[in-house]
Amino acid sequence: MPKASKELLGKLNDAIARELQVVVQYMWQHVLWSGVKGFAVKDELKKIAIEEMKHAEAIAERLNYLGGIPTTKPAPIFVGSSLKKMIEQDKKDEEGAIKMYKEIMALAAKEGDEVTTLLFQKILTDEEDHHDVFCTLLEEI
Repeated sequence: MPKASKELLGKLNDAIARELQVVVQYMWQHVLWSGVKGFAVKDELKKIAIEEMKHAEAIAERLNYLGGIPTTKPAPIFVGSSLKKMIEQDKKDEEGAIKMYKEIMALAAKEGDEVTTLLFQKILTDEEDHHDVFCTLLEEI
């Protein structure tokens, strides 16, 4: 079984907490939307929430394989009181994920963990796409 540093295991748990956060956050935003503009984005929020759930699962499986115990506690959830506030927060959360995942990839590469690096390269592609969606949505809100 491969070995991972406590630092990498901790960062993987941070990533899981972040993914759990946005799963709930985006899904509740999908449920709580209002107005015509909300109607236009509700399905995208649900789609992204499901993608984030898959990320949490993949990261948890990797963490478990490396000998860690996946967290069940999400990072703080922000639903927002208006569609604009929701999407602004979502954009910030994706920016934070992009930064975090680049740090995880660098640490995994430093430790010679090619599989974790590849996993986060794939997830990073999705996170950048989510960020683009939220930036585009903000243009019209």
